[in-house]
Amino acid sequence: MKQLLSHSTILLLLILLISSCKKTRPPQVPLVIVEAVNQDDVKLYGEYVGRIRAFKYVEVRARVEGYLEKMMFEEGKRVSAKDPLFIIDPAQYKARADKAEAQLKKDIASFNKAERDVRRLKPLYEQNAASQLDLDNAQAALESADANVAMSRADLAQAELELSYTKVKSPLDGFISERHIDIGALVGPSNNSLLATVVQSDTILVDFKMTALDYLRSKERDVKIGETDSTRSWQPTVSVTLADNTEYPLQGIVDFADPQVDPKTGTFGVRAEIPNPDQRLLPGQFTQVKFLLDVLEDAIVVPRKALIIEKGGTFVYIMRQDSITEKRFVQTGPELPNQIVIERGLGLNEIVIVEGQQKLHPGIKAIPVSADDAEAIENLKKENN
Repeated sequence: MKQLLSHSTILLLLILLISSCKKTRPPQVPLVIVEAVNQDDVKLYGEYVGRIRAFKYVEVRARVEGYLEKMMFEEGKRVSAKDPLFIIDPAQYKARADKAEAQLKKDIASFNKAERDVRRLKPLYEQNAASQLDLDNAQAALESADANVAMSRADLAQAELELSYTKVKSPLDGFISERHIDIGALVGPSNNSLLATVVQSDTILVDFKMTALDYLRSKERDVKIGETDSTRSWQPTVSVTLADNTEYPLQGIVDFADPQVDPKTGTFGVRAEIPNPDQRLLPGQFTQVKFLLDVLEDAIVVPRKALIIEKGGTFVYIMRQDSITEKRFVQTGPELPNQIVIERGLGLNEIVIVEGQQKLHPGIKAIPVSADDAEAIENLKKENN
């Protein structure tokens, strides 16, 4: 028993001796990556699905009946306002105009004769050489002739107007579609009236829907949708995506908002106007709409990875000037792709820890490393592994 005790005692002494001979390692100071708190103008967007339509879309229709004689444009190309597009057989309308003109000349001649009769009878009546009845009949004939002239002028104007409709002209500048009726077909207001369409798309309109909640939030931010405010440093602009999902480089402005909400969907219609000089946006296509709802000027932002969420709230670790870490609870605001707005809890010129927080607790010292120091970041990754 004594021999066993002595062996145990010796073994214990050896272990203590070996331990005392080892060099005591001081606690290692953790390495952390830090970034300075930034201040920036944060843009808040709403994203919606919109549909593009032409600024103007006009149907070219036949206004008189006749056979389509000629097409005077190249399909799909640009046309100018008042360019001739189609010719409808003008023969019958030319004949009506000639007849109306001849009738007008006849009625003018009758008017001139009646006017001469009145001028001749007036002095005779004053000399009692003509009766009152003769003068009254001459005056009535003059008035009737005057009415006939007016009616003939109206008939001629109507005939010339119908004749002008046989030359169908473009109502506006734009791009014209293919023809809808073949040459030689009978066209007219009652049948086959649609000949082509002209689209003006140098500027396009984008229609999309916003929720009533968006409207209330815009009111809280004093943003009036559909109106510009010259006192504000920014305007509620709209940007859209192209068919390949890249962002269209030109922006537009909302120029109309429906004054009432659709009770079926809880949304209201909004319209934006966007320049389209190169015709890259095609009417009829759907697009993703980004609508600038608000700008938080001089907002405090930090990287999202600096935040730690626990049951008690959201906090970040602050690196003080003496390299001591401090736990700081914060109130967050809108989230951005890689950053988040801090509404309360942080000030300017403060340093936040963005990586290495798992080794920290408040009040310990740490070695700060800039996020641009690649070598130090690599060392931190090795330590974590």
